[in-house]
Amino acid sequence: RAHDQPSLGKSTVTNFSNNLNCLIRGSTRTMSEKDRISVFPSRMAMTLMKARLKGAQKGHSLLKKKADALQLRFRSILKKIVETKSLMGELMKEAAFSLAEAKFTSGDFNQVVLQNVTRAQVKVRSRKDNVAGVTLPVFECFQEGTDTNELAGLARGGQKLGKLKKNYFEAVKLLVELASLQTSFITLDSVIKITNRRVNAIEHVIIPRIDRTLQYINSELDEREREEFFRLKKIQEKKKKIRDLKQKQLDALKQQGLDVDNAPNLLEDAQDDDILFA
Repeated sequence: RAHDQPSLGKSTVTNFSNNLNCLIRGSTRTMSEKDRISVFPSRMAMTLMKARLKGAQKGHSLLKKKADALQLRFRSILKKIVETKSLMGELMKEAAFSLAEAKFTSGDFNQVVLQNVTRAQVKVRSRKDNVAGVTLPVFECFQEGTDTNELAGLARGGQKLGKLKKNYFEAVKLLVELASLQTSFITLDSVIKITNRRVNAIEHVIIPRIDRTLQYINSELDEREREEFFRLKKIQEKKKKIRDLKQKQLDALKQQGLDVDNAPNLLEDAQDDDILFA
């Protein structure tokens, strides 16, 4: 029934509306304070924020160029890795076939090779390559000393053993090159991700935050200028009212016959009339 349902009074609706507006203003103020840098709005703060914005934009440009250079090198290394892996399959196949040929012609030569092993003849050295400030390790394979197995297979199968050593040395060189490429690939992948995160942070977080701070400082300074202008205007109006009031008082005195323009000077040394014995 309509008359049994409680009705909201006008004061209740007004209070609810006021509370809702206060809540919205408070949440908006909190969000705006979080989205900008907490600074005191002044001319000096504006100058500092402009310098900070310029530095952020320059840093963003440099990081963007660095990311592009790293991405270019990353794609080049990826292409080389694909080519090296495809070549590695063919080379390992040829080396395995050479091993089978050498065993067929020379018999079992494992013990001869193991007895002649003294120190490593194939070694790996590393150097550093700098790409846009990122240090990439580069591995190189080289042969040191004389071949201790030079006389192996002298009786039979010497040609096949020489081919076998050559094929496996090429395979080791290719494996070292592949290891260098994959190490550089992993390093570049990590650095590119970090650089892109920094670029996105500067572009979407830092620069907009500084822009909002500058807008806040500009709005506060404009508000102060308006307040100062309004205050000066009120002062001028007040002074004008005081001048008008004084002018009205002077006009009233003149209407009463008082000569306010030629009023006597109290500091002058003049002879006053005798009042008691006149």
